[in-house]
Amino acid sequence: MPDTSRLFFALWPDDETRQALTCLHQSIAGKGLKLVQPHNLHVTLVFLGQVDVETQSTIMQDVEDIAVQPFALNFDSLSYWRRPGILCLSCTQPAPEPAMMLVSALETAAANCGLRTDTRPYTPHITLARHVRHLPEIQIEPIVWRAEAFCLVESCSEPEGVRYQAIKQWPFIKPIVNPDQ
Repeated sequence: MPDTSRLFFALWPDDETRQALTCLHQSIAGKGLKLVQPHNLHVTLVFLGQVDVETQSTIMQDVEDIAVQPFALNFDSLSYWRRPGILCLSCTQPAPEPAMMLVSALETAAANCGLRTDTRPYTPHITLARHVRHLPEIQIEPIVWRAEAFCLVESCSEPEGVRYQAIKQWPFIKPIVNPDQ
């Protein structure tokens, strides 16, 4: 069996967003939850699963031409998902059209490589804690995530737990600015 890596496409936070997430992380740290490490916080776009080296190379080439406008996600709500037992930061408003176009393009690229992806409708979220049994009473300030690129990320198992490592990042197209305006 060829070597494989556990991969997914994601939005990776810029420094400002990472700082806001770290502050939120600190505010829920004393609630007895198994928190996701701050360096692992991200927004999953499409989970690929175990991928061999050849397929990884192919999908990386296939996504080179994906072009979407930058967009913002407003994470303004805490959600508890009972079945997987996670606490996540979610959006009360639907994802903007460029986000949905990106997810669709990534799913198509995965399917073209023979990879099966989740068929449920896409819901942007940031997993904050695992093994959660109820929604804790915590007030949060909304976090605006300005997305200007997407990444291919590898989930690496280490003695201390899992670590997510961005393998490659692709910038979105920049809006055309009309100098006459």
